[in-house]
Amino acid sequence: MYFILVILAIVVCVLLGMIVLIQNPKGGGLTSNFSSSSQLMGVQKTGDFLEKGTWILAISLMVISLAINVSTKSGLAKNANPDLDQTVKKASTPTAPANAAPLTLPANPPAKKK
Repeated sequence: MYFILVILAIVVCVLLGMIVLIQNPKGGGLTSNFSSSSQLMGVQKTGDFLEKGTWILAISLMVISLAINVSTKSGLAKNANPDLDQTVKKASTPTAPANAAPLTLPANPPAKKK
């Protein structure tokens, strides 16, 4: 499932990039090329089609991204090797040195010299 969503996200990204590159940055898009000719096959609506396509692809990319995030396993997985788990637990617990004396503070601290 994860790999299908990743491939789908890549396809949507490529399509979104192509639609954005087709559009004219000043808002004309493909309609500016056909403005002098007759409105053959609804060329006047090309800008609306590209704008709607951009919105649809952008929203679908966000939904796919959320689906990818939900479909992955979160947290720490159990290790298949129990010996490794015990070794990690032993290494992570702090221990005091065997020959260290306990730390004690003096009862009366020395007075400050002026």
